[in-house]
Amino acid sequence: MSKATGDTERAINRLMSIAQLLEEPRLARLYTFVLREGEVTIDDIVAALETPRTTAYSDMGTLVDLGVVTRDEDQKTHTYSAVPITLTANLGGDEYTVTPTLIEAVGRSPQDQDLNLLLEKHGLGKLAAALTYAVPYADGGMSERVAARELDLQYAFVIAVLQALRDVVQDMETVDPYFEDIRNAREQSPSTES
Repeated sequence: MSKATGDTERAINRLMSIAQLLEEPRLARLYTFVLREGEVTIDDIVAALETPRTTAYSDMGTLVDLGVVTRDEDQKTHTYSAVPITLTANLGGDEYTVTPTLIEAVGRSPQDQDLNLLLEKHGLGKLAAALTYAVPYADGGMSERVAARELDLQYAFVIAVLQALRDVVQDMETVDPYFEDIRNAREQSPSTES
């Protein structure tokens, strides 16, 4: 197999893996848990995420098959570690990079009613857009009012979403090796604070 064929195959497989993480919050949550912890066992997952053992084994098998987690079988108790992933899409001049931080936001959505509502009513694109405002919001450089206007969402709802995403940003900033690739709305928005 030629190098170009291998590169294309790996790229498409990675695209499909990331798409599955963005579609399945339980897998997204598990992936980012492993990324944050560095190395885990099934017992660690069961204890920390309160996941049934059979579900933990099944989900870790899926993540290994997707190529986003590796399994070290050198010891009796297998350990797992996450492979940092990123995907940059350029569609018609609009570029966006999916990093583990967005995957973490998706993974938190079932436990956070505001993130869940944002995903249900407005979709993954709006969550990704909100994350670009949460980055400067987390460090005090973006107001809720500007974010609400730019996102075209109700002010009170944006406050709740930004607060949930601020926690995501703060938890992932030191763990996500591609954090700097997240588009920052402060750098792209033509609007000024009002």
